[in-house]
Amino acid sequence: MAGHSKWKNIRIRKGKQDAIRGKMFTKMAREIIVAAKMGGGDPATNARLRVAIEKAKEASLPKENIDRAIARGSGDVEGENYEEIVYEGKAPGGVGVMVEVYTENKNRTVPELRHAFLKNGGELGENGSVSWQFKHCGNISVGKDQGDEETITLAALEGGADDVITDTDAYVVITPVSQLHACNDSLIAAGIKTEDAALIYMPTNKVELGKEELLKVVKLLDALDDLDDVKETYINVDIPDDLFDEE
Repeated sequence: MAGHSKWKNIRIRKGKQDAIRGKMFTKMAREIIVAAKMGGGDPATNARLRVAIEKAKEASLPKENIDRAIARGSGDVEGENYEEIVYEGKAPGGVGVMVEVYTENKNRTVPELRHAFLKNGGELGENGSVSWQFKHCGNISVGKDQGDEETITLAALEGGADDVITDTDAYVVITPVSQLHACNDSLIAAGIKTEDAALIYMPTNKVELGKEELLKVVKLLDALDDLDDVKETYINVDIPDDLFDEE
C-alpha cells in the first residue's frame, strides 16, 4: 500500500543485501535520533521512539548503536542535528514521487536529490507539485496469522483506524496521522502482533506504465535510495513482482 514495498523486496532478492543492510542501519539510527529529539529519550512515553527501537532490534542493529542514537537525539551526546523534510518530484512516465529525508545540511541534500532525478529521467519539483496524488496517513501491517479479517478490523476500528485493507499476505490498517501509535498500541493490547507501523504517503491517484518505463522508474528509485539522507520514497505506480523475470 505504500507504493514502494514491492520494489524494495525486488532489490533485496537481486543480491544487494549487504549494501542495503548498511544503509538501513544508518537510516534506522537517524529515525531514532529524530524520534528522541521530538518526543524525548524514554520509549515508555515516546511511542514513535518505541517503534523505531523495535524496528532496529528486529533488523539486528547493535544495542550500542541504538543507545548512542537515543543519546544524540536527547541531547546527552553531541552529534548531528537532523531535520525531517519531504521533497516532491516526478519520475519517468509522469510518476509522482514523495521523498522523505533526514538531513543536517539542506545545501547538500537538495543538489544530490536534483542530480539523482535529472540523471535518471526525472525532475525535482516544488512543494505541492505531486503531493495531491497522495494521502499522508498511518500504516500498520498485521500478519494474517493474527486473526480473521473481521477480528482485525473490529480491533483496528476500536483503536481509531480509518480502514483495514486485505493485502496478499497481510492486513493493512490505515489510520489518521495523529492516531498511528495509539492504534498500534491498541492492537498490541488486544493481543494482536503488528509487523510495522509508520506514517506513509499512500498513493490515491495511480498511473499505469509499460515495462520499459517501469524499469526507468526503478532505476531512479535505486539512485534515490542510495543517498544517505533519503529515509523513504513513495510512488503512485505499482511495481510488479515479476518485473525482472526476463533479466
